[in-house]
Amino acid sequence: MDRFLMDELVAWKDSPRRKPLILNGARQVGKTWLLKEFGRRCFDNVAYVNLDDNPGMREQFEAGYDIPRIISAIQFETGQAVSEGSTLIVLDEIQACPKALTSLKYFCENAPGYAVAAAGSLLGISVHEGSGYPVGKVNTLNLYPLHFREFLAATGNQVLCNLIETGDADLINGFSGKLVPLLRQYYYVGGMPEAVSAFLERGLLEDAREVQLEILLGYERDISKHLSRTETEYALAAWKSIPAHLGRENKKFVFSHIAEGARARNYRSGITWLSQAGIATIVRRISKPGIPLAPYADDAAFKLFLVDVGLLGAMAQLGKETVVGGNGIFEEFKGSLTEQYVCQQLVSDCGLVPYYWSAENSSGEIDFLVQRRNSVFAIEVKAEENLRSKSLRAFKESHPDVEAVRFSLSGYREQDWMRNVPLYAMENMELWA
Repeated sequence: MDRFLMDELVAWKDSPRRKPLILNGARQVGKTWLLKEFGRRCFDNVAYVNLDDNPGMREQFEAGYDIPRIISAIQFETGQAVSEGSTLIVLDEIQACPKALTSLKYFCENAPGYAVAAAGSLLGISVHEGSGYPVGKVNTLNLYPLHFREFLAATGNQVLCNLIETGDADLINGFSGKLVPLLRQYYYVGGMPEAVSAFLERGLLEDAREVQLEILLGYERDISKHLSRTETEYALAAWKSIPAHLGRENKKFVFSHIAEGARARNYRSGITWLSQAGIATIVRRISKPGIPLAPYADDAAFKLFLVDVGLLGAMAQLGKETVVGGNGIFEEFKGSLTEQYVCQQLVSDCGLVPYYWSAENSSGEIDFLVQRRNSVFAIEVKAEENLRSKSLRAFKESHPDVEAVRFSLSGYREQDWMRNVPLYAMENMELWA
């Protein structure tokens, strides 16, 4: 399946200011496959080294930063002749060898002709004393689960993907009958590449769910592997509470909802770990929609979303008939899946940092706020076609400089004070931003 980040990898290859590349992302989002495929398409050969459970290669990096010696070791390890410009060197699971991460600085300074790409998970929380992140000496890209446009392409709906990219509102509205069922399918399958592949193989939704449960189990093992026993207990408790938090009308993360008497200080490091590992997204509350938004963020008040909407459905044990068929029992959690979808689309396909706003002494809330260029967008999310937007209208009246946007299943429309954009077309920011 094609990943849209391939275009950015090609641009990196051709850049005259190319530095070693770090491809960040949670486990199982497809980093290894993407780099190997990139190498196959754009280079004469690929020298692939997996540093996990590879003590011999780790020793080579720990012995020092003599680049010619390291290149020789990579050639012996991989059986590939390594040439400047024509070989892609892939250092996978680079977090398993902090000295290899540091070596990227020396590739940049002493051997810039080599194309070196590293794939890493848990970067920043697996780097040990005596080594450091090569700040200023690397290029970075982030890979996420397949977003909805990638899902459309993977499922043989490239024409609909192209339609969204045109931004032709009338045409997009006219094909809602095809796009809405595919969006609901995406809510269930999600964007984890292995889950999508399993679904495509036989066309069975339950095959995707089986993979999702395996991924969730792997994430929990990662938590146990990298944290102390006490930290693991708190991190797992926070992790497992996410569906319950998102299922509430007020989705703010409340520590007392994890366990009676739970204290924030016990769980904060675990939540930070979940975020740094890329398996959860922290959406902080802002006090006012000023530019830039970041200084107005409150670290003490936040929502916590998962990396993937399909994984959220698996954690919440939502059946395929419930998600795809629209079971009435599902009404209350439907908004949670929709907000999860919007959150990850804002991050993965729109490249934005989401925040939210809530009034301190009332029930008013804005689901998301994002900044693009010099504008702030207040976003309301509707799971269906219910177009009542009291909170959004009140917020717009109080902050007239903010752009008001509503994502729903209703067709695109412009009103005097806001725009309604279909959920399945939100990635085309020309429609709203």
